[in-house]
Amino acid sequence: MFENLTLLQLQQYWWIIISLLGGLFGFIMFVQGGQTLIGRLSKGDEVLKTMLINSLGRKWELGFTTLVLFGGALFAAFPLFYSTSFGGAYWVWIAILFCFIIQAVSYEYRKKANNFLGQKVYEGFLFINGSLGVILLGVAIATFFSGSNFSIDEHNFSHWQTPFRGLEALGSLFNLSLGFALFFLVRISGALYFINNINNKTIRQRAVKGIKIDMPIFLVFFLAFLFQLFTKSGFVYDSTGIVYMQEYKYLINFIEMPIVFAMFVIGVLMVVIAVFMTIHFEKTCCIKTGGVGIVLTVMALFLNVGFNNTSYYPSLFDLQSSLTIQNSSGSHYTLTTMSYVSLLVPFVLAYIIYVWYQMDKVKITKEEMEDPHSHNY
Repeated sequence: MFENLTLLQLQQYWWIIISLLGGLFGFIMFVQGGQTLIGRLSKGDEVLKTMLINSLGRKWELGFTTLVLFGGALFAAFPLFYSTSFGGAYWVWIAILFCFIIQAVSYEYRKKANNFLGQKVYEGFLFINGSLGVILLGVAIATFFSGSNFSIDEHNFSHWQTPFRGLEALGSLFNLSLGFALFFLVRISGALYFINNINNKTIRQRAVKGIKIDMPIFLVFFLAFLFQLFTKSGFVYDSTGIVYMQEYKYLINFIEMPIVFAMFVIGVLMVVIAVFMTIHFEKTCCIKTGGVGIVLTVMALFLNVGFNNTSYYPSLFDLQSSLTIQNSSGSHYTLTTMSYVSLLVPFVLAYIIYVWYQMDKVKITKEEMEDPHSHNY
């Protein structure tokens, strides 16, 4: 089946998978957003704090797993990107990895006996993961559109051209606008998740109040990102692989790929509808609507930057070193073999959905957290 596809078709197939994984991770980052809301929603009440942390503690591993799958798929399908970005902009990626490591440590050791750091230190780690980790990840993803300073020689060895090793991306307003938009988006999705997962009136009221604050701020940064994206020049390559600049490239991509544009618009509208229904009609199930919206929106952005002869990792130092899905992928044999393995993805997703359903059949309550026999993070 897959062996009959051309190399380009396999490359496009794997970019779609990576885009889907990116979208799923964008949704599951409600865990990170929820971690930044623990102080706001608990206001020092230890029982409420325990409810919030346990609500997230039952889901945080899904995000970590999705992140690993996303990185693994990029490595296997587009190894030149992996070696260029992770090998060149390593200070940014190390910082992101560190933020996710301290998240895992926090859930594991926060409630351990003889915890010499104390609970507040681990709770601080959770906040760092949900704030700095998310902003840095958004900045790193924004470089897919804005570009980075690297070159690639004739042996496919990459050379980073600044001593900051990726941290220079923090100096771009375009990159930061996406980073902060992502930060406030995951706070909104985190609040929607708490409203759905925890049976507590106080938490729900405070979560709705928090959404009312975070939503306008998110829109400011998100619209700023979109304005810059749709008005900036993009990186195009022709049939010979030559890269050149084109005005309004990313806006043109949406126009020339109406299905992708429809995904983007529907996704954004679903997030807005989820927030509206939660605030004005006190719905408690809008994390599902908002979650699907986030997946569609993020997936559409990845498809925009990877398809339609667009360089998904452009070089600001040397245009011809820019990476595309065609010049950075694995071989036909590698992608074919991986494609058969990818057929297992629906089964993995079905298992995740089943486990999620089993964990959420009964909402978290105050009585459960006060039960000495229940497991608490």
